Amino acid sequence: MDVTPLVRKGQQIIQSYAGGRFRISGTLYSGAVIVRPEETLIWDVSTHDAERLGESDFKALDFLEASADVILLGTGNSQVFLSPSQKLVLRGLKPEPMDTGAACRTYNVLMAEGRRVAAVLLPISIG
Repeated sequence: MDVTPLVRKGQQIIQSYAGGRFRISGTLYSGAVIVRPEETLIWDVSTHDAERLGESDFKALDFLEASADVILLGTGNSQVFLSPSQKLVLRGLKPEPMDTGAACRTYNVLMAEGRRVAAVLLPISIG
């Protein structure tokens, strides 16, 4: 049984994630990424440890406030909640933290439903 969601041509769908990489609409990405229905961008972060993400890492997400109603934050192998200081840095953004696998699956469902969604993903650790 095929459970692949139906998506419009040109939309970004997350096909797989493992070993520090993502396959998104046929393209392989290494490291952290930002995925929106219309594009995938490299997320240039200082660390892949969600607990250590800082102001400069979150600054790159400012543009999402105007372009996404739902922001999913894939925090790697396990769910990591944001610290109070990280929440302050994010100002108006309120990403939903979850492990990266859950964020990928949730993104695909919401995107297929036509929602304005973005997935901000740290990779799953190798090994």
